[in-house]
Parts: sequence; structure tokens; C-alpha cells
Amino acid sequence: MQTRNKVFEDLSQLMTNAMGVAQGAKDEAETAMKSMIDRWLADRDFVTREEFDAVRAMAMKAREENETLKARLDALEAAKK
Repeated sequence: MQTRNKVFEDLSQLMTNAMGVAQGAKDEAETAMKSMIDRWLADRDFVTREEFDAVRAMAMKAREENETLKARLDALEAAKK
């Protein structure tokens, strides 16, 4: 009976170690994949969401300013006639 318990303990320890190795391999694979994707995206010159939002806000502000200036110009032209 003692031998059987030892076999089960050894098997349990082996499985625990195997799960640890598998978890380590999974973590390493995820890190490598993330690094590879980050490099690929950096090489493509994609913009970040923050950069996109900043440029979009600038464009909206410029459009509003253009509309204001157009309205002033139209008013001046109308007054000139």
C-alpha cells in the first residue's frame, strides 16, 4: 500500500511540474507573440487612437473656424454691395 501511495505522489508531482512547464511555455509564447505584433504594427506606421483623436479634434476645430470666417466674409461682401 505504501508503494502505491509513493507512485501516486510521484505521478502527482510529475503532473504538477508538467503543468508548471506548460504554463511557463504559454506565458513565453504570449510574450513573444505580443512582441512580434507590436513590432509589425510599429513597422506599418499605424497611428494610435490618441493620435487619431487629436488630429480629428484639430480638423473639427479648423472646420468650425473656416465656417466662421466664411460667414464673416459673406457678411462683408454683402455689406460691400
